[in-house]
Amino acid sequence: MKEARLIRVAAEGRHVWYQSKFMWLFIFLLGVLVCYPYSVGSSVRYYSYRTAFCAVILFTVYALNLRRSLLVVALVLSAPAIIQHTVYLADIKSPSGVINSLSALAFDIFIVVVLFRRIFGNLRADSEAIFGALCIYLFVGFGFTSVFLLVTYFQPHAFYLDPAVNSHQVLNRLDSIYYSFGTMTSLGAAGITPASSETRLLTIIESLLGVLFLAVLISRLMSAYGSKPLPPDPGK
Repeated sequence: MKEARLIRVAAEGRHVWYQSKFMWLFIFLLGVLVCYPYSVGSSVRYYSYRTAFCAVILFTVYALNLRRSLLVVALVLSAPAIIQHTVYLADIKSPSGVINSLSALAFDIFIVVVLFRRIFGNLRADSEAIFGALCIYLFVGFGFTSVFLLVTYFQPHAFYLDPAVNSHQVLNRLDSIYYSFGTMTSLGAAGITPASSETRLLTIIESLLGVLFLAVLISRLMSAYGSKPLPPDPGK
């Protein structure tokens, strides 16, 4: 009996792990976002961060639990995404870097579409659905980070960096991350101003997507929780 109970507990633990993949994915994505500033300035931290980001990208593909055809597409797109976040970690410095960034952006869009269909196509609103939606939010921010860097490659002065708070004049990856998430959360990015019509339009689009996504998420959760059947009346 004791052995059977231990086996049952172990099986339940595996079940909990599988049910918590989006929670761990959100934790890992948030971790690489927070740790990015500390990856600069030391080769050890730099390569450690590279390894961690590669692992997170591969875990993203694993967490989606895709069928074989979509799994192949995800793996093909993940290869340039890994390179984009490692070899070209600091700046886009060549045409090959631009092509690789476009491929990495395609990976982010693919993940967002799959996650969106998976989360909002589910009738249940559990903790995994919430963490999956938070992962979508982070992937959208990372996607616009690549977009702003691509614009900067073609228009180096598409953003005006206030010299009072910036020691450089051209947007780098950390600036792009800061500006992207500041725009999406409607908090703004002090010291960085869009100076071209393209960047201003992209800023508006990202800001609208951030606000609309939160509105859709809240509406979806409320409808899912509100659709639960009421318990039977014991008096009848």
